[in-house]
Amino acid sequence: MPDWLTNLIEALREMPLWHQLLLGFGLFLVMFLGSIAAVTCILVKLPATYFQDHHPPAFAEHHPVIRWTALVLKNLLGLVLIVIGTLLSLPGVPGQGFITILIGVMLLNFPGKRALERKIILRPAIHQTINKLRARFGKPPLLLEDDLKPESATMPAKGE
Repeated sequence: MPDWLTNLIEALREMPLWHQLLLGFGLFLVMFLGSIAAVTCILVKLPATYFQDHHPPAFAEHHPVIRWTALVLKNLLGLVLIVIGTLLSLPGVPGQGFITILIGVMLLNFPGKRALERKIILRPAIHQTINKLRARFGKPPLLLEDDLKPESATMPAKGE
């Protein structure tokens, strides 16, 4: 274990109990407010058509070097957000776990990503929460009509 971490742990053990409790409450508050602020910012800036089939891929019009650098950084950030979201989903840890995981998944590039995103966003509680948040900031709701069309609506009826 690094020396700085060992020294930090020892310093925490030597603190009075009320200092430890105060530090724990402060970290709790920072994590709670920080996760809500970050998730809110990302969901409000998300284009309303993000979950539709015709939404263009990220960085499509940029130079290849910029595009690949941005894609690598975007995927790393996505992995970090998934880990944080998983931790926030644990009992007793404050924050928006599932929404943070959704944002992390949205940043990753992998086969089957769109289907997984749609499965998550179609959960009524998540979809309603996101749309209420977007409405509070004057943004339109997320559009999902590509996902909600029944397949029978596109196929001709028998006998036609």
